[in-house]
Order: sequence, then structure tokens, then C-alpha cells
Amino acid sequence: MHGLKKKRRVQIVLVAFAALAISTALIGYAMRDGINFFRSPSQVVEEPPRANEVFRIGGLVEEGTLQRGAGETIRFSVTDGGATVPVTFTGVLPDLFGENQGMIGTGRYINGVFEASEILAKHDESYMPKEVVDALKEQGVYQEPNGS
Repeated sequence: MHGLKKKRRVQIVLVAFAALAISTALIGYAMRDGINFFRSPSQVVEEPPRANEVFRIGGLVEEGTLQRGAGETIRFSVTDGGATVPVTFTGVLPDLFGENQGMIGTGRYINGVFEASEILAKHDESYMPKEVVDALKEQGVYQEPNGS
């Protein structure tokens, strides 16, 4: 009787462990497309990602590079002070998007050009995404906004 209780307890622990492992694997599988890693332009240039990898890039829109072409396609370059990556985006840009402003884009890096599917811009004159601030500080070019 005593051995049977111990055997049953071991079986329950093993079944619980297997259920936990399976549920963790299913959650990871379900989230694989929803996780986007952030990269600065310097990181993208140093180690270009695979063409099918969706990731986020952030930095400052380089002055003099914003080109609004025919249709809705917009071209510009994003920089962190150490490297510059050309970006294309088809769609409507946020109202506060502009040159020398912080931005984060989600998309793919194909043939040396970041093809953005989504562009986010700062929401007021002092905001800059944390990832962009960290990348600019790492490059040594970050300046505190005036009035803060």
C-alpha cells in the first residue's frame, strides 16, 4: 500500500512536468511571429538579419533623406550616429514624423534596405523611444532634450 502511494505520486509529478513542458512549447510556438527584436542601425549593418526575419529598427531620421515619391512610397534613412540604414515605407506616416526626429520601424531588411510595414514616431517634442535613446547613448551621440 505504501509503495503504491509513492508510485502514484511519482506518476502525477511526471504527468504534471510533461504538461508544463508541452504548454511552454505551445506558447513559444504561438508567440514566434509576435516577438520582434529591436536593433539599432549599427547592429543591422554589422550583422545583417535574414531577409525573412521581422524586427524593429530605431534611430533618428537622417536630415536631407526624406523623399516622398509617387504614390504612398516614402524613402528615408535612419541613423544612430554610427551607421545609416535606408528605409522604404508604403503607407501613411504619423503626423509628427520628420527629419532629425526619433522613430521606430517594424519590417524586414532586404537587399540592404529596411522595408518597413509600420512606422512609429515620437508623440511630443521630448519623447524618444527607450530603445532609440539607449542606442544613441551607446554611440555617444545622445543629447538630453531642452527643457527637461
